[in-house]
Amino acid sequence: MFGAFRASPVSASGLLWKVPWRLSATRKARQRQRLKDVDQVIETIRQSGVQCESLTRALALPKEHEMPARDKYTVFNRRSKGYRKGIHKVPKWTRLTLRENPLGF
Repeated sequence: MFGAFRASPVSASGLLWKVPWRLSATRKARQRQRLKDVDQVIETIRQSGVQCESLTRALALPKEHEMPARDKYTVFNRRSKGYRKGIHKVPKWTRLTLRENPLGF
């Protein structure tokens, strides 16, 4: 077809960007480093003496070394087999706080 209706790579062959089913070792390492960086920022703010509700909530979250691997790399999903899915399948997973474990699994 021509113009606005021409075939694109997505419509011609399906999904253009594939998501691997497993996190690679380097992606896991970067996730651990991201968690450690957040822990360091929270600790720095705590030491500064600032008091606010968001800091109180952040201090209640587990630190990277306290989290089991299951919580570092997967999130709860009621539709998945085993009720967990890889953290990299969550949209914008590098920007979200996924440390909460709402059901305690």
